[in-house]
Amino acid sequence: MLRRDELEKIEHTIAKFKDVKILVIGDLILDEFIWGDSSRISPEAPVPVVLVDRESLMPGGAANVANNISALGAKAYLAGVIGKDEHGRQLETILKKKGVEIEGVISDPERPTTLKTRVVARHQQVVRIDRERAGHLNGPVTKELADYIKEKIKEVDGIIIEDYGKGVITPDILREIIPLAKRQRKVIAVDPKQEHISYYKGVTVITPNRKEAEAMGGMKATDDASLNKLGRSLLGKLKLQAALITLGENGMRLFERGGRITHIPTVAQEVFDVSGAGDTVIATFTAALCAGARMIEAAHISNFAGGIVVGKVGVATISQAELKARIKDHHWQA
Repeated sequence: MLRRDELEKIEHTIAKFKDVKILVIGDLILDEFIWGDSSRISPEAPVPVVLVDRESLMPGGAANVANNISALGAKAYLAGVIGKDEHGRQLETILKKKGVEIEGVISDPERPTTLKTRVVARHQQVVRIDRERAGHLNGPVTKELADYIKEKIKEVDGIIIEDYGKGVITPDILREIIPLAKRQRKVIAVDPKQEHISYYKGVTVITPNRKEAEAMGGMKATDDASLNKLGRSLLGKLKLQAALITLGENGMRLFERGGRITHIPTVAQEVFDVSGAGDTVIATFTAALCAGARMIEAAHISNFAGGIVVGKVGVATISQAELKARIKDHHWQA
């Protein structure tokens, strides 16, 4: 249970989101959802037949992180690459409507916009279809992206690096932006790709899930002791200020420089869909840090945010009002 002074401090931090500016850098995805109902199995193959009711498009990947930041009332700037195609135009239109600044979204005619199509029947995902072309960006696109990032870092309070392994996040670009951000004392948060662990040395915080953390640390976390060993190993190996490992229904564990380890139980009341939950966590955690919260306070706030979003179907966001209401409700029920 939160003490009254802790509750007041958290509410004050959330209210300060309106003054926060965050640059999100990474792989941009357009999420397509096909919603319908299924009551029979196809005679052609042992798969369900889905009768389509409606379709929707939502920002995914780094675009969803920026969308979450904007939904929380902070200012989101987005840097990444889309194709010169209809899906890219659709993603730009959605982001503009969400209030995300997209000056740093660059169109590359040599690669398509990444599209992930999910078919959902009766609140259950039936299948996901991915259409993408991974691989490093060409030289001119990389330079244009890096030039925008280096200029925008001066204006923001923090940056989030969203690495989905599609080609935007490379050693070359990080060698330029991480030292620059550190010199200007910006918060640097990374949602990591385990294959790219060497890229992230010296950032403020990483937010892997358990599986990603195990792959990055080269060890299994089968109990509290091994999880703690893993978290401490990542802190030391990457010279981080903190590592926030998300644990699904078991909540999250925060490892801080200096040795402090805090386990935060989940506050999710019901789980419909975990799609995009990690995006909500890193967006909220970073916004809280940029608003002046301590690591442990930011972790608690992001835990509440993740608990809300998994109760929604599809890739979703939450508002300040929802976040404040859930925290107050939990406080009075505890």
